[in-house]
Amino acid sequence: MITSVIFLITLLVYGIIASQSFMYILSLKEVQLKPEAATYIEIRKLIDTSMRRNFRWVVYAALLLTLVVVNVTLKNPGSLQFIMAVIAFISLVADTLLTLKGNLPINDTINSWSPDNYPANWADYRAKWFHIFQYRQIANITGFVCLLIGVLFKSV
Repeated sequence: MITSVIFLITLLVYGIIASQSFMYILSLKEVQLKPEAATYIEIRKLIDTSMRRNFRWVVYAALLLTLVVVNVTLKNPGSLQFIMAVIAFISLVADTLLTLKGNLPINDTINSWSPDNYPANWADYRAKWFHIFQYRQIANITGFVCLLIGVLFKSV
């Protein structure tokens, strides 16, 4: 029973991370590709401020909970549940590293701009941000799907 509760909570928290990727696929990328520089800079700054304040706790919780799931399933290291938990954890670590080494430094650069003072190649920064984020989407959606598979097909 406790394993099921741990999996449920982990899925909920990991799902919040994956939901960001799904929302960008469905609409947020398109929304951020349309504005001119000044509007984009303001949008990016607002999103970054909110994400840094609120989302990091979700990431910390997901990393911890996914590691707990790996440990709980370690008793059957050849099981589908364990393998999926390990892939989910590795995927989340990859997403986190891409965030820390890729997207956040770009956000820091964009945050130093003002709507009246930005480089001529500002759109290159936006394109690079989305390029890195696409890899993050692959990582966190893969991890989320693996957790789902581990829960749904644990007895197979």
